[in-house]
Amino acid sequence: MLKEERLKAGLTQQQLAERIGTKKTYISRLENGKSDVQLNTLFRIFEGLGRRVSLTIL
Repeated sequence: MLKEERLKAGLTQQQLAERIGTKKTYISRLENGKSDVQLNTLFRIFEGLGRRVSLTIL
């Protein structure tokens, strides 16, 4: 899902990484399912993609 949204936003992994203050390798690992993501990082990623994330706990 992350890769799809990144591509829709017209960003490379490097550009997204720069926007959120991380490394390209981290974005790559996330997209390939080789790394877990912390919730605050997930929010930063989608903010960097120009998207909003909402969390509902039931």
